[in-house]
Amino acid sequence: MPTQTTTIEAFIDALPKVELHVHLVGSASVPTVLELARRHPDGGVPVDERELRAFYTFTDFPHFAQVYDRVNHLVRTPEDVATLVLGAARDLAAQNVRYVELTVTPQSHVRAGIPHHAVREALDLAAREARGRHGVQVAYIYDIPADFGIEGVRGTVTAALEHPAEALVGFGIGGIEQMRAPIRDEIRDAFRAARAAGLRSLPHAGEMTGPETIWEALDHLGAERIGHGIACVRDERLMARLRDTGTPLEVCPTSNVCTGQVAALAGHPLPRMLEAGLFVTLNSDDPPMFDTTLTGEYRAAAEAFGFGRDDLAALARNAVTASCLDDAAKRALTGEIDALL
Repeated sequence: MPTQTTTIEAFIDALPKVELHVHLVGSASVPTVLELARRHPDGGVPVDERELRAFYTFTDFPHFAQVYDRVNHLVRTPEDVATLVLGAARDLAAQNVRYVELTVTPQSHVRAGIPHHAVREALDLAAREARGRHGVQVAYIYDIPADFGIEGVRGTVTAALEHPAEALVGFGIGGIEQMRAPIRDEIRDAFRAARAAGLRSLPHAGEMTGPETIWEALDHLGAERIGHGIACVRDERLMARLRDTGTPLEVCPTSNVCTGQVAALAGHPLPRMLEAGLFVTLNSDDPPMFDTTLTGEYRAAAEAFGFGRDDLAALARNAVTASCLDDAAKRALTGEIDALL
């Protein structure tokens, strides 16, 4: 007879999934990076698969930052942007992921010399091909790279308002949270403009800093979902606010351990957040760079926290509910999850 672990693993594999928090560059797996590295052999990234896998093996946060930067510098043409999207869709399809909201940082591609309109065209083409080739529906979130300062804010607003991809659904902010303070007013203005244009406010907050960043996102950025948000457990009043409003939190456990925000998976605040009645979803963030997948996050939750089928199905349902899918698509996916139980 199969063991309980095998049964849970098979259940996770079969579970229809939605991914809400994954970065386009950070989603690039070895096959995708190998394609880009061979296309741009001067990029300082190994073009031999074995060497590339060794280079990609996570060691610490500075190494992760180096790998991310190197991969980002391989994205020089619209074709490269499309390659990233299609690679992500291929990898997600293998995990039974039906829908993904990819976080794109358009200003990093513009900095590399790709015009705004060309970035948009590449994203549009890739989203259509991803649906036809891999059966994965792709939506996009444009995020401000706080590390770029005012340039990052203005460039992202230009991309979102003047050159939006057809599948653009949200507006966010990522990067180092501590870099936001000097440009706080500009960030607020940017989110106000994006929301007025009909985009959902989906900022990262409370990953590298404390609860104050989450309060800022809620009170001044109109956040409808929070990326990460794990610092909320330090503030009971904030947890009550998140619970009462049902604000979804995009939790990325393996990422939090790899970046040093949490010492070990066993000590991750995810169980406490669920016990407090918070609306939590599971996500992968930068999966190949952290040696994980969305499926791997569900398996890790089962192993580290003892989550069973009902718990995992509830997390999968939460992701569907928190997504930007239309109501009919949400009902269909939720029905599949319920049928699997």
